[in-house]
Amino acid sequence: MSWLMNAINFIMDAGPAVFMPLIILLLGVAFGQRFGKALRGGITVGVAFIGIGLVIDLLAASIMVIVNQMVEVYGFSLTAIDVGWPIASTIAWGSGVVVPFIIVAIFLLNILLLALRWTKTLMVDIWNYWQPLFLGGVVYMMTGSIWYSVLGACVAMAIMWKIADFSQPYIRNFYGMEGISIPHIETGGWALIGIPLNKLIDRIPVINKINWSPEVIQKRLGVFGEPTVLGLIIGALLAIIARADALTVLNTGISTAAAMFLLPRIIGILMEGLLPLSEAAGEFMKRRFKDREVYIGLDSAVILGHPSIIATALLLVPTILILAIILPGNKTLPLAELGGLVFFVVWAVIPSNGNIFRGWLIGTLFMIPILYIASDYAPAMTALGQQVGFEFPEGASVITCLSIGSQWLTWVIYKIQMFLFGLF
Repeated sequence: MSWLMNAINFIMDAGPAVFMPLIILLLGVAFGQRFGKALRGGITVGVAFIGIGLVIDLLAASIMVIVNQMVEVYGFSLTAIDVGWPIASTIAWGSGVVVPFIIVAIFLLNILLLALRWTKTLMVDIWNYWQPLFLGGVVYMMTGSIWYSVLGACVAMAIMWKIADFSQPYIRNFYGMEGISIPHIETGGWALIGIPLNKLIDRIPVINKINWSPEVIQKRLGVFGEPTVLGLIIGALLAIIARADALTVLNTGISTAAAMFLLPRIIGILMEGLLPLSEAAGEFMKRRFKDREVYIGLDSAVILGHPSIIATALLLVPTILILAIILPGNKTLPLAELGGLVFFVVWAVIPSNGNIFRGWLIGTLFMIPILYIASDYAPAMTALGQQVGFEFPEGASVITCLSIGSQWLTWVIYKIQMFLFGLF
């Protein structure tokens, strides 16, 4: 298995901006594209991933300045520190002997379930295998059973692929993306909750009439309702709430405005690279199988660029900090991932076709279990990090992250497995 671990290390070192173009190129050729066309599509996807990463890092950096200010000004004191998904993913990929078994099992299972028509999603988002790997690593640490850890990870992904199939029509209708699904656990799992909650709100008088879509806001407020200006206003208000100085207020405002302006355009570049592959996959399946459809399963980063998603995430920054303080039993101090709330609110926004008010309302409901699950996972994440020899950030004796908290699907499977193993 040493060759596989070398391949895993290559993936980790390369990152999605390098690895995804290789996957797109290989899939394009496999589906019958000309090499040059497939190469062009892969490079375009890589360029787009770099752009997405730059904009999200810009947004996260500006938000983190504000969050740190809020923590200092308002005296937040919670014991489990949110250290962010990069640390969680590093711990997951480094969780030892189970890693190659889980990777091979998930890959082969995806091919098998495609052949058996259980799913339409072909998951090329290998980078985000870290999420079932985290589950498998924790289960192995607790039980010592490779079989249990592989089983839990595979069950989680099999369910996630079905959720990705179910939610794909919503992505198609909202974004106009054909043949793209999102089997990203921390994002996609919330489709099963966000869609019913939106339908419930449809039945609540008064609230069901409130519509803060970007189009309605722009129509009513004119230039002040344009996405970039709205981003400027929301960012500046967050900085004012944090009692930041004037320069920080201006920098935060322009950074959030930049994210609102740039992300939709970068997503357009991404789709330029992905569309030929999606079309080639569709033609390939039509030639070989009648009435078969295949979705290309990608990272949720490809759908983060809508202004309503960014605006909703910004509004939820102070909301989740307040929730962290007032929720009884919560131990999680949201920090590192507050700039990445866009990943968690996608399915708070899509079901209502971009209604920011509903996105904020449903997103607030999402944040409650996210905080509690992150708190519950904190001892396990801390122990797994210590076991793999990870060097914790200074001042963080107990760690967790909102990305782990957002994975309610893997958490439920983890709890079931612990119960069956007599450790619950």
